[in-house]
Amino acid sequence: MSNRIEPLALEAARRAAQEIGIPDHLAELSVFRVALHSPNVAAALHGMLDQLLFRGTFDARRRELIIMRLGWTSGSVYEWTQHWRVAGLLGIDPDDVLAVRDWRASDRFDPTDRAVLAATDEVLTSGAVTDQTWAICAGLLDDPQLVELVAIIANWRLFASVLLSLRVPLEDDVDPWPPDGRHPPSAD
Repeated sequence: MSNRIEPLALEAARRAAQEIGIPDHLAELSVFRVALHSPNVAAALHGMLDQLLFRGTFDARRRELIIMRLGWTSGSVYEWTQHWRVAGLLGIDPDDVLAVRDWRASDRFDPTDRAVLAATDEVLTSGAVTDQTWAICAGLLDDPQLVELVAIIANWRLFASVLLSLRVPLEDDVDPWPPDGRHPPSAD
């Protein structure tokens, strides 16, 4: 599938990113090289990423499980591939990450993992967490974590839509769908 909007050239992306305060290392990513065609949108996307990835208090492992579930379920190769790398950098067990593909059948997850993954699936399916799942999450997480949970799900759901709709390409020399190339039926 071809790109719908070509990524900016690397130097142009770096200049545009510098003007709005996005770090150079992010400007090198295809997602920002495309988003920087609209600097204000790129700045907004960066703001949420910065908060949820680097300033949030939500458990990083669970955050990455949510993101990987969103990438898998939505068929977003970019999201899956980028966050496979992030999960590895965080030392998350690769078998945990792979288990999100069919998390309900897996014995790798504790009750909190299962609750946040259920919340993720519900948002993907109906746009909101059900009362039943919310009650389970509320019994396991405090109010700030609950707000962050919903923001994490919504943010990476948004990213999956941006990535898929704009057909953002993977960076050069990056293999899709790590570690085994297996992809969900939605990615066909």
